[in-house]
Amino acid sequence: MRLFLRHALLLLCLSAAGLSHAACESGLAERMHAKLYPKRPLDERLAACKVWPAFPGRSIVVLPMPRETTDKGAKVFDLEVLLIQRPDNGNTERDTVIGRLLQPEALDEDATTAIQDIRIDTSRYVLASDARAFGVRVRYRGSSAPSSPLASETVRLYVQHGSKLREVLQEIELDHDNGGWDSTCTGHFEKLRTMLSVGKSTSNGFADLQLSRTLVQSHAQEQEDQGCIEKTLPAKFSTVTLRYDGERFKVPKSLLQQQP
Repeated sequence: MRLFLRHALLLLCLSAAGLSHAACESGLAERMHAKLYPKRPLDERLAACKVWPAFPGRSIVVLPMPRETTDKGAKVFDLEVLLIQRPDNGNTERDTVIGRLLQPEALDEDATTAIQDIRIDTSRYVLASDARAFGVRVRYRGSSAPSSPLASETVRLYVQHGSKLREVLQEIELDHDNGGWDSTCTGHFEKLRTMLSVGKSTSNGFADLQLSRTLVQSHAQEQEDQGCIEKTLPAKFSTVTLRYDGERFKVPKSLLQQQP
């Protein structure tokens, strides 16, 4: 029982901690939204912005804008991803959009799964000498009871192409935590962790992407005269290579984002 209680408490702590990372404290997201979409609502809790250290004066902004939906308990978001060049003198009136992409119905949540936060990933994703990607990560959490803890993290990658942005890697799942137990002992739990990196080989002009995955499964069961017996199975390691086809990286179905 202790094993699964620890998993449930950990996920609850991660959910609470993640809220502090969602807001765009500089106000850049709100200003861009007011300038580009004055008549549309913005989910300010999920809006994100981050300086891109690789390019002086450049920032990335993500605007999640909810759409109307008839499904009870569901939310659907259009996602506007922006690349902003900011002046050296700090004059916010001169912030310039140098790349953008609007993705209709890019994100959704329902009665069982909610978006915890959106974060911008500026790791060193150098795909070619003239193409450096950045990522948008989304963390989801399940709204189920603590006896069935659920969490998932996904990523997409984007590159600048002239005055536009292109999504070169569709949303794939990197990490997840899920399982279930009976609140006393019997249950199972699964934890997946993935490291995304750029490989040395290339396909159609872009470096391949490497996914190094670690899967850990555990279970517990009540044993007569022995109490609750917990067992963690040996970790399973695997590597997946994603290759660029000239438009985007080809992704096997098993890596696509799974709703918790």
